[in-house]
Amino acid sequence: MTDKATGPLPASVLEALGRYDTPTICNAMEIVAPERRLIGYTTKQLVCPFPDLPPIVGYARTVAIRSVLKSSLPAEEQSKRRIEYYEYVGTGHGPRISVIQDIDGPDVGYGAFWGEVQSNVHKALGCLGVITDGSIRDIPQWAPGFQALAGSIGPSHAWVHAESFGGEVRVAGMTVKSDDLIHADQHGAIVIPLDVAAKLPEAAELCGRRETPILEIARSPDFSLEKLKAALKRSAEIH
Repeated sequence: MTDKATGPLPASVLEALGRYDTPTICNAMEIVAPERRLIGYTTKQLVCPFPDLPPIVGYARTVAIRSVLKSSLPAEEQSKRRIEYYEYVGTGHGPRISVIQDIDGPDVGYGAFWGEVQSNVHKALGCLGVITDGSIRDIPQWAPGFQALAGSIGPSHAWVHAESFGGEVRVAGMTVKSDDLIHADQHGAIVIPLDVAAKLPEAAELCGRRETPILEIARSPDFSLEKLKAALKRSAEIH
């Protein structure tokens, strides 16, 4: 049964996923969905001005922007489009994460869509953060607690505007569709298929248990190669 407050997954599943960092979720995904080992996550480095913020988990709101060229729409149509965009961002399954592809090609990041105003507006609309290959600005004035992963940091918004929204986007190697479930932190982001989401916390715990004997001996003052071999053997036997 769908939980109307959070969408197709219970809030408890999203909360459980949020207890792990994104690399751990990637490790867990290798267990529950090994066919996705090479797809579904960011593969290029993104700037994170707020590395101490906890992981965010939410449903994608997808946008394509550009800033080098001025919008060809009349002012009235631009205003109408802006309202439609905010309606899209502020409705549907929640919580939400904005995923924005800058389509300016070699000029990607030329103008910042994100800054003091947009971070605060999107936070008020129910978003937890933004993942974009474009640029962001106004870091000191950024909405408190609103996460950001961006291609760059820059000073101007140029002619930035949303060209389209609700379609498929590709950001830093990660392909995202509207309403995809996203997990993100300072390391990057990953798309979580809804049918495996509830299995990931248990898989993440398994990953932790397998790492424990290796880490214990690696951090021990009594470390030796023989003890490492034994720890690796114990790790492989944990299921």
